[in-house]
Amino acid sequence: QNPKSKMSDEEVVLSSKKRKLSHDAEADDDEAGPSSAAYSHIDDDDDNDSLSQEAANNTSSPDTNTANTTQKQLPPRPPNAYDNIRRAIVINNGTRTNLIRLIGLKSLFARQLPKMPKEYIARLVFDRRHKSLAILSSDPSKKDCDDEIIGGICYRAYPEMRFAEIAFCAVSASQQVKGYGTKLMNLLKMHAVTEGIEYMITYADNYAIGYFKKQGFTKAVSMPKGRYQGLIKDYDGGTIMECYVHPSIDFTRVPEMIAAQKEFMLERIRAGTAKSDKVVYPPLPPDFYAGQDQYVKSRAEKGAAERALAIPGVAEAGWTMADLMASTRDAKDSDKKKHQLKSDLLALVSKVQDQQYSWCFRDPVDTNEVKDY
Repeated sequence: QNPKSKMSDEEVVLSSKKRKLSHDAEADDDEAGPSSAAYSHIDDDDDNDSLSQEAANNTSSPDTNTANTTQKQLPPRPPNAYDNIRRAIVINNGTRTNLIRLIGLKSLFARQLPKMPKEYIARLVFDRRHKSLAILSSDPSKKDCDDEIIGGICYRAYPEMRFAEIAFCAVSASQQVKGYGTKLMNLLKMHAVTEGIEYMITYADNYAIGYFKKQGFTKAVSMPKGRYQGLIKDYDGGTIMECYVHPSIDFTRVPEMIAAQKEFMLERIRAGTAKSDKVVYPPLPPDFYAGQDQYVKSRAEKGAAERALAIPGVAEAGWTMADLMASTRDAKDSDKKKHQLKSDLLALVSKVQDQQYSWCFRDPVDTNEVKDY
């Protein structure tokens, strides 16, 4: 071969290597891209305040691939109510839009959390290590003012420990009892997955414990103490609560998931009782148990189960001897516990009455002697 053709072959090899390297680099960018793309979309695009829909499209692609593979058409998913909610991740990056929203969040937290010092709220909200998820009003007249903020959650993420601490959570007084509190927490959970957060932890006061329980938080902290000890802030009078964020759950479709699970269970029940629930048995004759003396001789639990199993239709409905004996045993154990509790309480009252200082509580107050009692 002449040198020219040799050089052209080398150039072909080099160009193919370059194309391979370029393809690998693009693949790496695609793997690391969604979270950074979501951040740039939230922080830099002032006109569009909703979170990036790339993640939603990516999560729906496996279902599409599965449907194509199995050649089975899945029913269309109902529209997600969260798609119409304007929200934004707000950080103190110096932009005008974010600073206006941070001021609105500070005012909201100060109004809804009057016991929290305003200086402390401002310090955390404007802290560059803290982020805030805000639900925004769709009314154009409220843009770039405090009333644009419907609700917000201020939190600080600890990526190396894979947890986040919720500092403040509030919904505007005029927008409460509309479900925004639940929507706010569900949106935060969905965003937490993109940051690699595994647990969310917070100190809840007595008024907020019920709300956090509804959102999946529990007082039993399962996260190892070494992961959060010394990092989170301790509050006097607050109760520490934790929530595990499952990475594969779509928290914006929890009602649909529960409805699907309920329908699945009902279908299984209908399939199991498709024949037995259509059969009508005649009433039991008066002398039905007359010839069943052998059941009485057996053990009490077993005898009751055998008598019940002898009724026509019970066995056909799927009941077994073990099921009936277990239900009879549980009922007896429950009765024993009730009687034991009653005897323990009566013994406690008797001991209290025997105390010499209980004389003033033994008899009721005579209203003839004490007119205003």
